[in-house]
Amino acid sequence: MVKYQDETLDRTFAALSDPTRRALLARLGERDSLSVSELAAPFPVSLPAIMKHLDVLTDAGLIVREKTGRTVSCRLTAQPMEQAMNWLNRYAQFWSDNLDRLAAFVEEETWPTQPSTPIPAAPSAQANVQANVQANVQANVQANVQASRSRAGSARGRRKSTPPGRRPRS
Repeated sequence: MVKYQDETLDRTFAALSDPTRRALLARLGERDSLSVSELAAPFPVSLPAIMKHLDVLTDAGLIVREKTGRTVSCRLTAQPMEQAMNWLNRYAQFWSDNLDRLAAFVEEETWPTQPSTPIPAAPSAQANVQANVQANVQANVQANVQASRSRAGSARGRRKSTPPGRRPRS
């Protein structure tokens, strides 16, 4: 198996793995530039939490922050996303080619209209679960009955204990 050592791609996918960060990117995609407070407004998390998400997006190169006076605005950058899309497109092409070959194979083959032997009906998943539950319950009941019998037998042979204190002499 080939392992890719592309840190940029790793950071991009790690940044995209969080739904809050994806939502932040979507908001930036709707407008050219937004301040941090405008970005944070619709989210039910604190401003420091949004700042941490923005740090991850900045480290991945997905956004650029610019400070003007006291206002920090964020802008979307495309290059890391383009690299991720190129990587994904290679695999999309691979699967598309394989599925096309499978479709061609299925279309070429002539299939019998009815199978020569009847196919038995498969039990439903619910029936399998019920059967497993019943078997487990029966096994547990049987184990408890055997344990009860062994305890009952040993209880008959016990002697009564003497009260605390001095023992009577025999």
